[in-house]
Amino acid sequence: MVVLAVHGGAGGDGPWRGMTDADPQRVACMTALLESLGAQLAAGTLSATDAVTLAVEAMEDEALFNAGLGSVMDESGSVSMDASIMRGEDRAAGAVIGLTASTHPIRVARHLLEQGWPVVLAGPAADEFGAKNGVEQNEAEWFVTDLRRAQWTKWKEQRLRPGATDEEDALLDHDGEEDGWGTVGAVALDVHGNVAAATSTGGMTGKPMGRVGDTPIIGAGTWADERVAVSCTGVGEAFIRTVAAHSMAVHHRTMPLETAGDRVLDEVAPFGGRGGLIAVNTNGEVVMPFQTMLMYRGVYQNGAVEVGIGPSFIQPS
Repeated sequence: MVVLAVHGGAGGDGPWRGMTDADPQRVACMTALLESLGAQLAAGTLSATDAVTLAVEAMEDEALFNAGLGSVMDESGSVSMDASIMRGEDRAAGAVIGLTASTHPIRVARHLLEQGWPVVLAGPAADEFGAKNGVEQNEAEWFVTDLRRAQWTKWKEQRLRPGATDEEDALLDHDGEEDGWGTVGAVALDVHGNVAAATSTGGMTGKPMGRVGDTPIIGAGTWADERVAVSCTGVGEAFIRTVAAHSMAVHHRTMPLETAGDRVLDEVAPFGGRGGLIAVNTNGEVVMPFQTMLMYRGVYQNGAVEVGIGPSFIQPS
């Protein structure tokens, strides 16, 4: 049995109002990568670590997700990106903070994982490491889309709190001015029974320069061990304070995966940690709980693909 699950961020309060005009593109991205990579995972031509790397790269390439191309802009109007990856079988990990030039932050993190030391690099040194390892580099303006610029302009003009405009598609808002997050992530189980997790983000619109959320922090936004792999999305500070991804693994030692996922989100909630997570264990069980209006998510399992945004899965077109 193999499993590949992905998320594209969670947010909002109240009932889901249906798909926006931009959502079919997000759904198409998730569906395509799950079908392609899931089949390769099932055939044994990809390891779990390969699958989560490629899945996150595909979402970094989709401008409507908040990672890589299309990342949100910080208080200065610049883009800075974080990512991390972890391999369960030996707990090898790599993480990058504050990238401004690397097209695929998750690939830079993957090179760190393979190198073995250090685990984390930040800023220009991380981009330089990526360049030396063949990761494509771009000018800062390449990462900025019209949508993200519009969100940043509204945030700046109305003096909103960081993240207040992140859910707005500019075509049709999901939820007014509630906080939103577009972090992307993936977890996988391969034919050898190994699991891996990866997460990537541009952060939140208007974030203070230098701010670091949970995504590049091993144990907070990403975790994988010999039994389970986890990727989180939500208000990063709360996931850091509860070491959410690692807590999921600890809870799963004594309780079912579904119960462990709900427990983690209940622990994060008192600290303002609205969001969700995806997790898979070595038995092939997968969960994707969220305590927000929506979470972009999808799974390849038993040869079939399901994707969802609101409470229920939808049929990919």
